[in-house]
Amino acid sequence: MDGDYLMPGTKRPSDDLMSQSPMVTNGTSPPHLSGSDNDAKKVKLEQNSANGPSRVVHIRSLPPDCTEADVVQLGMPYGKMSNVLLLKQKNQAFLEFLDEQAAVTMVSFHQQNPAQIRMKPVYVQFSNHKELKTDQANSFQNATAQAALQAASAVMGGPTEEGQKRTTLRIIVEHLVYPVGIEVLYQIFSKFGKVLKMIIFTKNNSFQALIQMSDPVAANAAKLSLDGQNIYNGCCTLRIDYSKLNNLNVKYNNDKSRDFTNPNLPSGDPGLDQAMPFGAQVPQMSSYGVPSALGAARMMTLNAAAAAGNAVLLVSNLDEQKVTPDALFTLFGVYGDVHRVKILFNKKDNALVQMAEPHQAQLAIAHLDKVKVWGKNIRVTQSKHTLVQMPKEGQPDAGLTKDFTTSPLHRFKRPGSKNCQNIFPPSTVLHLSNIPPNVEEDFITDAFSQHGQVKAFKFFPKDRKMALIQMGSVDEAVTALIAMHNYPLSDTNHLRVSFSKSTI
Repeated sequence: MDGDYLMPGTKRPSDDLMSQSPMVTNGTSPPHLSGSDNDAKKVKLEQNSANGPSRVVHIRSLPPDCTEADVVQLGMPYGKMSNVLLLKQKNQAFLEFLDEQAAVTMVSFHQQNPAQIRMKPVYVQFSNHKELKTDQANSFQNATAQAALQAASAVMGGPTEEGQKRTTLRIIVEHLVYPVGIEVLYQIFSKFGKVLKMIIFTKNNSFQALIQMSDPVAANAAKLSLDGQNIYNGCCTLRIDYSKLNNLNVKYNNDKSRDFTNPNLPSGDPGLDQAMPFGAQVPQMSSYGVPSALGAARMMTLNAAAAAGNAVLLVSNLDEQKVTPDALFTLFGVYGDVHRVKILFNKKDNALVQMAEPHQAQLAIAHLDKVKVWGKNIRVTQSKHTLVQMPKEGQPDAGLTKDFTTSPLHRFKRPGSKNCQNIFPPSTVLHLSNIPPNVEEDFITDAFSQHGQVKAFKFFPKDRKMALIQMGSVDEAVTALIAMHNYPLSDTNHLRVSFSKSTI
C-alpha cells in the first residue's frame, strides 16, 4: 500500500444491513458480531527479504469475537495506521502503520507487557511482510476495516475535532416499514465495538434511539459506516449523529431500554407501551444476523419468516351490510398485498384476509386493529388458519370469497417500491396520486364529499398529479379511501389513495 489513509477503489457497500446469516449471541454479556462468514479475504503480501522490523505487525491468538476495531484500538497508542486485515478463521490479524518506528515501538512494548484483546492474551510480533495489500474485490470486509481505521484517525487527530471523545450516538430510523427494536440495533452496532447501553423511543413521529458505545473509536466507526444505510432492502434508513449525553441513565432492562453491562436490572412496569414500532415482533436473531456491517452480497428483503405467525388475519365487528371482499382488499392493501378475502357465510361481520407476507399482516394488525370502519371499531388479529380456501368448483359462495393474487392494484409487488416508504396509520389527511391534468379541484372534492366532510384540499405545487385532501374525521377518511381508491378520473387514469402523515 502506498501510505494513503483510505484505500483507493474501496466501493460503497450494499444498501441494506440485515441478512440471512446467523448471529452468534447468548449469555449475559453481549458478544460482538463475528463479522463476515467469508473470512477468506484475499491478501497480497510482499515478502520482506530480511526478518527485521517492518511496518506490518502480526497479531496471533485473537479471541473468536475479535473485530477490526479491536485490532486498531490495540495499535492506537503507537501511531497512525494505514491498513488492517483480520483473518478470523486463523485467529490472526495484520496491522500496518504509516511508519516503521510506530511498529517497532508497539512490538517492543508488548514483548515486555503482554497484550490483551477482550481479556484474552494475544501475541504481537513483526510480520515477515513489509507491506499489506488487500484485494479491492472484497469490499465486504474492507469497508469495516477502513471504518475502524478512519474512526481511529479522527480520534487521534486532535482534541477539537467533533465527536472524538463522544461515545453516545443518536439514531433516527426513516422510512420505517419493518419492525426495528433493541435486538436489531444491537446486532448492527456491536459489529463496531462493545454496545454498553441503549434507549429507544418515538419523538416527533419518528423512531429514534440513543446508543452508548464503549469508546470513541467504536462510536465513530459506527457513525461513519452506518449513516445513510438501510437496515432492510429499500427502507428503514439510519440517520446518525452524536448525542450530547455522555452517559445514558438506564434503570430498566426491557423493550425500551437496555443496560448490556448490567443484566440484573428490573424490567420495570410491565404495562409500559411496547417500544417496538407497529407492536410487531423482532425477527429472530438466529435467522437474521448481520454478517458484516455493510455487506457486499445481495441482501434480503424481510421475508415470510421474519414476523411471528402466518399471513392470514381474522377481522371482526365489521358492518355486514357494507363489507365486501373488494372493500377489505382496498383497506388492507394499504399495508400489504392482499391475496384472498373470505367473508364468513354464517357470520358476515367476520372475514379472513390473507396477506402476501406475514410481516404485512403484522403491519395491518398494528395500524387497523380498533380502527373505526363504517362506524364500528373493527378488531384485527392473527387467524389460526394459514390459508384462505377458495370454494370448490360449482359450490355457491354468494361472492363472499375472492382471490386477488393477480390483481394489478397491489402496491408492494416491486421490491424497494416507494410505497414501502409511505406506510402510515389511518389519518384525516389522504394522499392522492395519478390525477390527470384536466381534472379540477372541485371535481375531486365533490366526489370525496359523498363519503364525508371535505375540510381542505391542496395540489402538490411541483407535481399536479398529486394532492392532499383532508376529511372531517379518521372514520370518514377510511370510508373515503375504500370508496375512492381506483376511482376512474379518465379512461386511463385511476385515482390512487393512501393515508398521509402530512397536514394541509
